Amino acid sequence: MARGRFITFEGGEGCGKSTQVRRLSAALEREGIEVLVTREPGGTWLSEEIRRLIKDQLADAPCARSELLLFLAARAQLVRKVIEPALVAGRWVISDRFSDSTFAYQGYGRGLPLDFLRMANDFACDGLRPDLTILLDVPPGTASARLRHREASRHQVADRIERAGEDFHARLRRGFAELAKAEPDRIITIDASGTPREVGEAIWKSLRRFL
Repeated sequence: MARGRFITFEGGEGCGKSTQVRRLSAALEREGIEVLVTREPGGTWLSEEIRRLIKDQLADAPCARSELLLFLAARAQLVRKVIEPALVAGRWVISDRFSDSTFAYQGYGRGLPLDFLRMANDFACDGLRPDLTILLDVPPGTASARLRHREASRHQVADRIERAGEDFHARLRRGFAELAKAEPDRIITIDASGTPREVGEAIWKSLRRFL
């Protein structure tokens, strides 16, 4: 049986990843492709517990190094228990975030050294890399408006990372752009400022060559 493909979605807060993950999963299934959808951090019981620790407004919030290690622990569990077995079984896996988020958030955002992050991430992933990464890019004003709308419509409070500040999120955007520039064959940048349908169509058009 042929090994499945591994597709990841990346981008800053409010870029619309979760919506586009669902749209792409449905589109691939209409093509007869069996798809498994997961997210980071999360996807297993342990990883979901780590997600809560990372995102909640705790009195003892993790420092940058602790945050990194928590993310990597969640990723190691997800790769070993969910992603790798699915790929071996021939299923396609779509993940809402993966290793590029570590480089953007903990590297460009928190200032941790990228060389160390790459080494630590390779260890956590046992060398697994996405076959394709879709980077959704939106201007800061659009992202902020979407986050405010989401908070109001769902009656939920922004998490610790969403509240990290404008400078932090500006560094994230620059970081993702640098990552895409370094690996243009793997990372496809999509303008995500349009409607969900417009963005979904742009993703599908870019994905055709991959299929």
